[in-house]
Amino acid sequence: MSEQKELFLTQEGLDELKKELDELKLVKRPEVINALKDARAQGDLSENAEYDAARTEQAIVESRIKELEVMLDNAKVITKTESDVVSLGSKVTLKYIEEDEEEEYTIVGSKEADPFENKISNESPIAKAILGLKSGETVSVESPNGKYDVKIISVK
Repeated sequence: MSEQKELFLTQEGLDELKKELDELKLVKRPEVINALKDARAQGDLSENAEYDAARTEQAIVESRIKELEVMLDNAKVITKTESDVVSLGSKVTLKYIEEDEEEEYTIVGSKEADPFENKISNESPIAKAILGLKSGETVSVESPNGKYDVKIISVK
């Protein structure tokens, strides 16, 4: 079996995964088991669409449970220290040099990334470029859309 890589999460992200796992184990799994029992009670399973649907749903639920358990086993909670160095968990204000625009991002693990919430993955080109740098530094970012420069305005 291949070794899983560490999964970086905020405490909030870890809590969300645990909540989803509990919901699947304590609510969804019993619902699916009851649906299977009800479908079996209808007799002939070879042409029972409800039974097939319940089995499919069971496979999806069990697969997600396993996936979440592996993620939680490999989870490493991001602990933010008071520092002016960009790291996982940092809230960073960047200035895009060519566009003279500022954006604020929080650097999170890949499973929590949400561009609509300005949460960027530590594996993204921009995060890779700024990790380990300090306020005031400027860096070139290589991205699939081309190269651009950003200046780190602040790190929280």
